[in-house]
Amino acid sequence: MPQFIYRAMDANGTIVPGNMDAHNVPDLELRLQRMALDLIDYRETRERKLRIVGRAITRRDLINLCFHLEQMSSAGVPILDGLRDLRDSTDHFRLREIITDLVEKIEGGLQLSSALAAYPEIFDQSFTSLVRAGEQSGKVHEVFRDLAENLKWQDELAAQARKAITYPAFVLVVVSAVMFFLMIYLVPQLTAFIKNMGRELPLHTRALIALSNFFIHYWYLLLAAPIVAWQLGRWQLRRSERTAFAFDRLLLRMVPVLQKLIMARFATYFALMYAAGIPVLECIRLSEGIAGNRVVAAGMRRARELISEGHSVAAAFKQVGLFPPLVVRMLRVGESTGALDATLRNVAYFYNREVRERMERMQAMIEPAMTVILGILLGWIMLSVLGPIYDTISSIRI
Repeated sequence: MPQFIYRAMDANGTIVPGNMDAHNVPDLELRLQRMALDLIDYRETRERKLRIVGRAITRRDLINLCFHLEQMSSAGVPILDGLRDLRDSTDHFRLREIITDLVEKIEGGLQLSSALAAYPEIFDQSFTSLVRAGEQSGKVHEVFRDLAENLKWQDELAAQARKAITYPAFVLVVVSAVMFFLMIYLVPQLTAFIKNMGRELPLHTRALIALSNFFIHYWYLLLAAPIVAWQLGRWQLRRSERTAFAFDRLLLRMVPVLQKLIMARFATYFALMYAAGIPVLECIRLSEGIAGNRVVAAGMRRARELISEGHSVAAAFKQVGLFPPLVVRMLRVGESTGALDATLRNVAYFYNREVRERMERMQAMIEPAMTVILGILLGWIMLSVLGPIYDTISSIRI
């Protein structure tokens, strides 16, 4: 099916650009009319391009989608009517395009999960699998409720992480700007005066002068080195699977909160999928894609192989040797009681709370730590510059 890049006009006369799949131009016009848009001009392309005009679809848009469908399905409104209502009420043009296509696919005989699978960049495999399980069990409203809650948790955690990173990043930029100003402009003006005093300079002053000379002659390297190192690192991680695997293992060892975050995500999704009726092996397979770490994903893959060979779930995860004792213990309890989803929700709650507390403590520690570092840096510069001047003045005898 070709893709059309178009410009259309809404009822208020606003020009709306976008892209949409359609069989032909009349089909494109019909789809746009369902979105209350009139086609102005278009360009057909056979290449599959994800050209998102305007803001992209965020996690909060997915939360609103899940909440809307959960409310509609709980009230007994068919999914198709719920999608039509959301299509007519949303002001997000890209989301409206996708919902329009979902409506047409469902009208053509597809199930909602199959229609969602056509957009893997927005609805991942675990999302579509949960919806498919909800369709088979008749509990679609419960699935959308759980998905909305899980997406809210992820959004709150991401917001907390951004908040924890914003202040240190701002302070780092300010400190870097101050360093460049001092080393390139201020220190060289004082260097000549300090050298002409005729006294032997202390070690910390000589180190400051050497550092200032390095900034003056190689400032472009200092600016380019972090960017080049970042790009080279990303290129190497994409090129070599072995390097990426080693990097993920290093992250697990150096960032303890990362493992807790992965365990919370794993337990949450596993509980959601298991409660929806997805088999254990399929739950583990889908969890590999949401782990976000190659080492943990490989451990899940190994556990899945052991389970398929006849091991119990708890024994398989214990034999892998990567998962904390709490996870293994709860898996054992869940197997013995038949309430695997409930025990995994307890694991998710425990790790979620611990991650939040860790991040709050880290944020509380980062702010004074950055302030101390800035104070030490400025104190070293002041001591290196004013120390020799003070020594010279104090040695003068009247």
